[in-house]
Amino acid sequence: MGVNHGSVTNHFHLKETKEINPRPDQPQAHYVIPSLENRHFTGREFTLDQLKKKLFLQADTGKLALFGLGGIGKTQVALQLARWVQAHIPDCSIFWAPALSLESFEQACSQIAKELQIHQSADGESAMELVRRQLSSDKAGKWLFIVDNADDIDLLFDKLDQYFPASNKGVTLLTTRSREVALSFAGRDIVEIQKMTTKEGIAFLTKIVGEDSLCDENSTMQLLEELNFLPLAIAQAAYYICRNDGTSTRYLELMHKTEKDRMSLASREFHDRTRYRGMSNAVATTWLISFNQIQSSDPSAADLLGFISYLEPKAIPRSILPLLDSEEEMEFAIGTLCSYGFLTRRNNQNMFDIHSLVQLSTRVWITEARKTQQVITTVTQHIDKCFPSDEYTNRDTWRMYLPHALEILRREESQGVSERYSLLSKVGNCVLTDGRAKEAVTFFGNVCAWNESQYDEEHPERLASQHELAQAYKSNGQIKQALKLLEHVVAVRKRTLDEEHPNRLASQYTLAQAYKSNGQIKQALELLEYMVAAERRTLDEVHPDRLASQYTLAQAYKSNGQIKQALELLEHVVAVRKRTLDEEHPDRLASEHALAQAYEFNGQIKQALELLEHVVAVEGRTLDEVHPDRLVSQHTLAQAYKSNGQIKQALELLEHVVAVQERTLDEAHPNRLASQHALAQAYEANGQIKQALELLKHVVVVQERTLDEEHPDRLSSQNALAQAYKSNGQIKQAIELLKYVVVVRKRTLDEEHPDRLASQYALAQVYESNGQIKEAVELLEHVVAVEERTLDEAHPDRLASQRALQRIKQSIDQCRDHGDQAFISH
Repeated sequence: MGVNHGSVTNHFHLKETKEINPRPDQPQAHYVIPSLENRHFTGREFTLDQLKKKLFLQADTGKLALFGLGGIGKTQVALQLARWVQAHIPDCSIFWAPALSLESFEQACSQIAKELQIHQSADGESAMELVRRQLSSDKAGKWLFIVDNADDIDLLFDKLDQYFPASNKGVTLLTTRSREVALSFAGRDIVEIQKMTTKEGIAFLTKIVGEDSLCDENSTMQLLEELNFLPLAIAQAAYYICRNDGTSTRYLELMHKTEKDRMSLASREFHDRTRYRGMSNAVATTWLISFNQIQSSDPSAADLLGFISYLEPKAIPRSILPLLDSEEEMEFAIGTLCSYGFLTRRNNQNMFDIHSLVQLSTRVWITEARKTQQVITTVTQHIDKCFPSDEYTNRDTWRMYLPHALEILRREESQGVSERYSLLSKVGNCVLTDGRAKEAVTFFGNVCAWNESQYDEEHPERLASQHELAQAYKSNGQIKQALKLLEHVVAVRKRTLDEEHPNRLASQYTLAQAYKSNGQIKQALELLEYMVAAERRTLDEVHPDRLASQYTLAQAYKSNGQIKQALELLEHVVAVRKRTLDEEHPDRLASEHALAQAYEFNGQIKQALELLEHVVAVEGRTLDEVHPDRLVSQHTLAQAYKSNGQIKQALELLEHVVAVQERTLDEAHPNRLASQHALAQAYEANGQIKQALELLKHVVVVQERTLDEEHPDRLSSQNALAQAYKSNGQIKQAIELLKYVVVVRKRTLDEEHPDRLASQYALAQVYESNGQIKEAVELLEHVVAVEERTLDEAHPDRLASQRALQRIKQSIDQCRDHGDQAFISH
């Protein structure tokens, strides 16, 4: 520790500061200050102003505590304050004593005693007592006593504070990492030092490395954010950059590599003359002192910190944390972590943040204690236990928990923990509910692989995960993979379970839905009719599963053009649910919704509108504005308005739905894209072709980025965009896009699939508009032949295709009669 002697002339001229000139009879000022100043010190004016104001300008306290996270710059701010006092209050002595240990404090007091020329008495009083007594006397004059690094609460209050001087002419400043220590020492007279501002961080980094190493402004800002604008972390990164003649961009790249690279960077020591000899200068190890203190004084808090170090650092809900023996113990443990600055409580009191650097350092600490696997296992098991189901009523909770579950799931060390796969299944169902089918496929694929390695082919867990993966495949448009897996599950369950077993029926139900999605309506009908018959024998008329199967069978009838049967079955389901369920029950509303769609399909627009308006009114009264069911019903009502020629009402409702979904759903969410698609078609129907094209192009771009080439939604939007091109006279673009859709659907769908036939029908119409009559006729003849073989005689699609072909052939005959060979040859 360096020592400064003598007085300094006062050159301070700020208005709010009173200059104090020593009188001849006043004691000479003495200075015992360490030579630890950082020549790159930057900013901190706000904190320094607070200290000056409280200690000297207002002078309303005899002691003050400066607290903040380790490495945040408390020592340097205290040194700057000391130099300011030296320069502007020349009759004030300054004494500095580090409280790293009893020995460091005692050694500092020995130096102070030597500076003050206090000699030890015959009874062998310690230097600490001599300094306390001397500074507590009036003859000591004004003084500032700085106790630095007072982090150990037991050391401070059991052994050191009894030697702190007290005088109406002196003030004591204590620096500590712990808010608890700060409060215990100074009561309300505390100042928290925050991380550097953006301006301070940039200036500090630039002073050390120079501007040439910070050529990329974006990577420099990102680096500072990753370092949390923490001075020690910035200094460590800066010295690493300088040593290796690197750049901020390269350092950032290393931080983003593996966990091992991040740990290595954070643990890399560097020579720093601005810190005490023997102290760690690496970010990851500078906090080890605090971690060990917490482990000793509050083991529950240490365990909690270890748990939190494997979560997502932002927005940590209190409810996801493991419970302790009592609420008070939990509150105390959280208070300990907040006291050290490791955890930050948000305003609502039940949400917390932790910086990723603190997490990384905690994981280094855990790794050195060889407890990584133990902690990761505990975290995985706990999150699996508390993670909710994907029901809508739990949506707010599982959306809060999801980032934290994903964070632990990405850890390699969790792969051998069996609860990981239970958690993966829950997460998969939630992201599937949220429209993220591609992610769900990945999650369920991992679950299936694990279960297939653990269980026999007939094991319920293995079959359940295959069922879930098949559902994800279906949602992701991978119908063939879904069918293959479901057919396997159904075959195994047929072999091992009774005909009426719920699991067997559930897989058959999902297989029927997949058949329907693949255009295999006959297979879907066969399976659903079998299920309905089986459930009629075994389940009560009002049983939810029986009604669900009847509901889906009705939808299949509708898809097959058997609208009479569909209406009959849906009216039965609605009647039963009306009798047994409350008006606002989701199942009752869903069946009324489906019946309304069947009415619309059958041309009974008035009944459809009446029923949909009822559903929308009930959901408007009982569901949140952002509830998916409410928005879907509004979407369907808007489509019915459009079918009824009420374009204005359709546009108004769809614009509302799209606005809500753009505020609440991800850009790529299927529901959001479906509503944008519908709104674009409503614009087209209203003659607003420009708006229609703009919106459809956006939908197609998003889907091309996020969905597989074969996904039905992506192909449907491309089909609609082609139709809009046709309406806008862009026939060439329409033909090009429709030919692409037809090729993909020919490759991926069965010949009789409605979507494949619809795109061929649309292409034929565009060929006709372009004068390519021969191609149009050829394509329509094929469509008509397939539909006559597969659809009922009265099916609207079959009738529309027949009419279109008949119309073109009549035009050809008329031209032939008038000798228009040019039209015919096309």
